[in-house]
Amino acid sequence: MKRILTLSLLFIALCAHAGNITVREGESIHEALRQAREWRRTNDARCQGGITITLQAGRYYMNEPLFIRPEDSGTAESPTIIRSEQGAVICGDPRQQHTQLWPKEGMERMLDFNTADRTITIPTPPKQVLKTKGLEMLVHQRWAIAILRVKDMQVMGDKTIVSFMEPESRLEFKHPWPQPVIGGERGNSSFLLRTTEQRDGIEQLVIIDGADHITLEGITFEHTCWNRPLHKGHVTLQGGFPLLDAYKLKEKEGLPWDEGLENQAWVERPVSAVTVRNTRETNFIGCRFQHLASTALDYERVDGGTIDHCTFEDIGGTAIMAGSFAESPREVHRPYGELARQCQRLTIKHNTIHDATNEDWGAVAISCGYVKDCTIEHNTVSHVNYSGICVGWGWTPYYTGMERNAIRHNKVSDYARQLYDAGGIYTLSNQPGSVISDNDIAQPYPASYATNNRGFCIYLDACTDGFTIKNNLTEGRLLRRDEIGDNHPGPNLRFEQ
Repeated sequence: MKRILTLSLLFIALCAHAGNITVREGESIHEALRQAREWRRTNDARCQGGITITLQAGRYYMNEPLFIRPEDSGTAESPTIIRSEQGAVICGDPRQQHTQLWPKEGMERMLDFNTADRTITIPTPPKQVLKTKGLEMLVHQRWAIAILRVKDMQVMGDKTIVSFMEPESRLEFKHPWPQPVIGGERGNSSFLLRTTEQRDGIEQLVIIDGADHITLEGITFEHTCWNRPLHKGHVTLQGGFPLLDAYKLKEKEGLPWDEGLENQAWVERPVSAVTVRNTRETNFIGCRFQHLASTALDYERVDGGTIDHCTFEDIGGTAIMAGSFAESPREVHRPYGELARQCQRLTIKHNTIHDATNEDWGAVAISCGYVKDCTIEHNTVSHVNYSGICVGWGWTPYYTGMERNAIRHNKVSDYARQLYDAGGIYTLSNQPGSVISDNDIAQPYPASYATNNRGFCIYLDACTDGFTIKNNLTEGRLLRRDEIGDNHPGPNLRFEQ
């Protein structure tokens, strides 16, 4: 009888620890995930109640992304959890470094932007700068930047004509928006010349594709590179989305869905350190994202999921991205009605984002494209170069599938540091049943080189409609309706105090 009792207690003890895998520094997270996967595939009893992979303190270098597959899926009753015991860091390579050569600080004003010759004329830089190989020009473009690899610099006295490599030369000069302003609004656009460390490095740390009921908890994601500008430059449409092809309609402006449309564009999604797509109920809880060169965390196509109590700091691009942005092969300006279903029921709450967009100034802190039934609440956003929280895409009054999105109880400050045409909270297109409420939004930062005055606490851009806007604060008082930026908003907006 004693032996039977002892065996029973041993069995209970084993069951209590079933489904647990511990990974120590120097061991492979990939192998741990593979072990969990085989338990799932063989219906091992250790799957009952869920599988937990615990990373002990240490640094886990990813020379290839951790790929979490459909076969790794958990269920609501048996989730897969990857957690940090204390101080576990999933990391790649330190990001590329830049050396700003001219001007030494700040930016300089350009003299001419020639779309026919595809050149930019600037004041002649110092001789040592003219002799430098591997130069790139960062160009200020109101709500975006361009990074152009310098091909040639032709000195003509106190002026120098600069030409650029492909494909960025074609993309920069053929697409009409955005482009630098010469002599209009608040004056000439600005630029700087710099070198960059010419090396490729690790860009992605984790890819979750097709796996449901996955939770990552308490993990730090650190150090990734951004390789695209080294090979293709970086010319964007908006929000940090690189152009693949772009041009202006020549014969006649206007298309059936927009009589004034002239710009055509195809974009791709920026690379992200952590990518989530084709999943249900994937969560990040209490994680830290830092020193990442492009997007930190990207929820591309998801049904459900929570990003909760995470911290984002020193992010080169967007901190949190979600939903479709009508990436190629679609043309980005068409009115799409089906894309919002691809990203729904996502909750982004209690996160802290500080110092994002420091590589691509046109990225944002929280960027949601075509989404529905999404909630963004109780987040703190500060120190970003363009907009703070952006929801919507499409520039259209037509039905988009975007609906019932909530932006509430967020605190946004120190935004629009470099670019304007921005908002602490920024929206696009028709989103019926949506709300912007109880947010505390500081006034825009007085951007030194902005070439227009469009910076607002809330900016209802291009056909924004369907929102109820109420009880938002700025500088300790209620935000007035006449302080909210409008750009052809729709007729179904409600402003309440």
